[in-house]
Amino acid sequence: MAQGRWRYLVGRLLQSVLVLWVIVTILFLIFRLAPGNPLVAYIDPTFTEEQQEALLRQFGLDKPLWVQYFVYLGNLLRGELGQSFFYRDSVAELVWEAFPNTVFLTGVALILAYVFGVIGGVIMAWQRGTWLEKTGLIFTLMTRAAPEFWVGMIALTIFSFSLGWFPSSGATSPGTVYASELDKILSLDFWHHLALPALTMALYLHGLPLLLMRNNMLDVLEEDFIIMARMKGLSEWRIMLRHAARNALLPVVTAMALGVGYSIGGNVVIENVFGWPGIGRLLVRAVSSSDYPLAQGAFFLIAVVMVVMNFVADLLYGLLDPRVSTARRAGG
Repeated sequence: MAQGRWRYLVGRLLQSVLVLWVIVTILFLIFRLAPGNPLVAYIDPTFTEEQQEALLRQFGLDKPLWVQYFVYLGNLLRGELGQSFFYRDSVAELVWEAFPNTVFLTGVALILAYVFGVIGGVIMAWQRGTWLEKTGLIFTLMTRAAPEFWVGMIALTIFSFSLGWFPSSGATSPGTVYASELDKILSLDFWHHLALPALTMALYLHGLPLLLMRNNMLDVLEEDFIIMARMKGLSEWRIMLRHAARNALLPVVTAMALGVGYSIGGNVVIENVFGWPGIGRLLVRAVSSSDYPLAQGAFFLIAVVMVVMNFVADLLYGLLDPRVSTARRAGG
């Protein structure tokens, strides 16, 4: 049993590495085979042809494509992501500077979405067929279907520009300087700026856990052990929480692990609407300025997070429900 579990773990790890390699290769080819000069943001209009050729040699763009590819892979393995054409700074430093902001935005939004989503799913399953369930379903489907940029603009119009409750952009007030990243994160100013984009993102994300929890609860409520609990005279609320909800949580837990990866990848819209200085906003600026080293670095970090969280979700599902990994091993 233990040997089979390790074999399954190694197999999933190798699959994740293979997926990352494919993504890295696609990123390399997309930016280098795109039309136009990749150094357009770096080259000054006054540069002579000799100076432009010197820059191409400096960045290794004068070498054959296959040589550039292996140099690119070697640099990635050493953690070197190159130099930004637009910012004239290390890509690794730029990406890691923006990454904590994205992590906090995603983390707070997911916690809010899954806490209220799970609670809402339990209540809606308990109140099946009532006006409460119907109203909740309509509201959830509306927030899930509405474009994030539209919801974000409505939130900005009401809560920032009209009421003035929240700042309209940025992670801190203009001119504010903190001694360290930790001081910034612990400041009320940072959380004040974070509140509106996080709530907007949570409003969009809460639909998945809510609908998952509701549907799972409805299935679990038909199980024999729930009928037995009712025959024992247990209260409906105790049956819902201690029996039905605990057994319905499994897909929601794994969905949250997947949600971390997909939310970090999908933060582009929210970060740009609210001017939040995260990976998504950095990525848009990199693409718009033809800064392909920075775009590659941002895409690569997002891809790593998504692949890792898919791996974690798969492991969680196997740990929480051993029948899953056993069935997969039995099926080959």
